[in-house]
Amino acid sequence: MRNLILSMFLFIGCVPAFGQNSSVEICIEFRVGIGTVDTAYGNNAVRLLEVISHLDEIRNDSTLELVEVSFCGAASPEGRFRLNEQLAADRLASLERYVRERVFIPDSIITRCNGAIAWKLLAGLVESSDMLHKEETLHVLRNVPEYTYEGGKLVDSRKKQLMMLQYGRTWHFLKEHYFRQMRNACAIFLTVRNKPLLPVVEEAEKEEDLPVTGPVDSAIVLQTPDSFSVAVRNSSFCMSLKTNMLYDLLAVPNIGIEFYLGKNWSIAANWMYAWWKTDKHHRYWRTYGGDIAVRKWFGRKAGEKTLSGHHLGLYGQMLTYDFEWEGKGYLGDRWSYAGGVEYGYSLPVARRLNIDFTLGVGYLGGEYKKYVPRDGHYVWKATKDRHWFGPTKAEVSLVWLLGPGCNNSKKGGTK
Repeated sequence: MRNLILSMFLFIGCVPAFGQNSSVEICIEFRVGIGTVDTAYGNNAVRLLEVISHLDEIRNDSTLELVEVSFCGAASPEGRFRLNEQLAADRLASLERYVRERVFIPDSIITRCNGAIAWKLLAGLVESSDMLHKEETLHVLRNVPEYTYEGGKLVDSRKKQLMMLQYGRTWHFLKEHYFRQMRNACAIFLTVRNKPLLPVVEEAEKEEDLPVTGPVDSAIVLQTPDSFSVAVRNSSFCMSLKTNMLYDLLAVPNIGIEFYLGKNWSIAANWMYAWWKTDKHHRYWRTYGGDIAVRKWFGRKAGEKTLSGHHLGLYGQMLTYDFEWEGKGYLGDRWSYAGGVEYGYSLPVARRLNIDFTLGVGYLGGEYKKYVPRDGHYVWKATKDRHWFGPTKAEVSLVWLLGPGCNNSKKGGTK
């Protein structure tokens, strides 16, 4: 009976601790007009380390359970709304991708918020300041609608009212002192609650005066599997479709596809197919085949935008061909093969478009035949083996970026 009573008190004592939630908010900074994480900017390296360390602490504490992780993105109000909205979404996706590449977090506890402009953050910064015309500024931030329409036409906005305060002096002050923090307002919210400690309720002893064996306050802690564990994971899908414009100029239709694998690695594949001929003029322009490449992206641009900047890789190729032009023909009706090392640079030219310049050097081998057309027939002259060391790949490709993690959003301003 004594054990039962003590266990009941222990259980009652544990109840208040159960269900207590706490949250930690960690924000990182972004450069003007940039939607990708830059670990070298501001205190980002320290703050991102705090995120990973905090998640590890929760994982290693059996009394804590991770119940929600919220990724939020925001932008400062200068610039167009649609661009700010896209920047906020890009920052959210970039931060989420960075964290989830390093720590596994179940999809079931992920939430996302995207407010575009961090008005609440700005209001809080103004309220805690001693700036001139503080109350007037707070009135606009808290009471003027973000947009006001009449008859379907935009007639006023919160941004416009702020820019009019004190003939623009208030707006200039906010931009000078607080807009940087608004651009940085991509935050992680980690909500944690205590797991209940469930005591062992023992059956009453038949004899009340039996001695108690073992500590009277002992309890069994029921542990569920860890909510998350360290693992590599990429949450933001990113790919591209492309066409090599050099082949297009040579009337060789082609298409390529590339998938981002995470940690600045990607895999790409290309295919070409041309089957043109005119027997009357003795012209054949036939080829089909493709290549596959594994690439590592590097450099400043690669750190800012996925599938952009410098890349170095290994590739392999296979193709067949039949080229004849006014009297001379070369036929490779068996697969020729090639492989080598490639280097390239993918240049952003629009929000979803890049131009990729790539050159590959390696080995090309295979058998081919030389022939000539004569009296309506094609006369074989020689069969040779090709052993070529040198350039075997050249690309000037138009690249279409697809996926939430692939774009070249850029907003003007001073960095």
